[in-house]
Amino acid sequence: MSQKRFLVFVYGTLKKGEPNHHWLSSPENGVQQFKGQAITVNQFPLVIASRYNIPYLMDKAGVGNKIMGEIYEVDEKMLEKLDELEDHPRYYERRIEKVTKVDTKEEMSCWIYLLKKYKEEMLSLPMLSNYKSEDDHGRPYVPSDDISDPEDIDV
Repeated sequence: MSQKRFLVFVYGTLKKGEPNHHWLSSPENGVQQFKGQAITVNQFPLVIASRYNIPYLMDKAGVGNKIMGEIYEVDEKMLEKLDELEDHPRYYERRIEKVTKVDTKEEMSCWIYLLKKYKEEMLSLPMLSNYKSEDDHGRPYVPSDDISDPEDIDV
């Protein structure tokens, strides 16, 4: 078993207390260790869209807000499981982005999942800086195994 570790920044349903955190907390998916809260160095548009109310972080740096999330150190098995959940590289694409830890102000490079293919009208949706499924936006996440083509996202 590989001892290689990766830093991953999560901003949506994988955060503590959110509907898909079980993917990270389940030992059969691999090893993870919480490293702290962080905020992206770059601004990104984070919106809720589709009939499943999915938080989408669109690959359009400089638009939107700096995004609050969590850093996890994961093993290769867990990274593969996260790629499976995010349907990387077909749906979301994983790449390295810089984030700043909230407590120490240390800048770190982490893997992050971004939506590269999106409808332009998604940029007109309300943009968040800190996602919570149960919040005043009134659009709680709806679990589903249906990952459709990004072109089919309902706005």
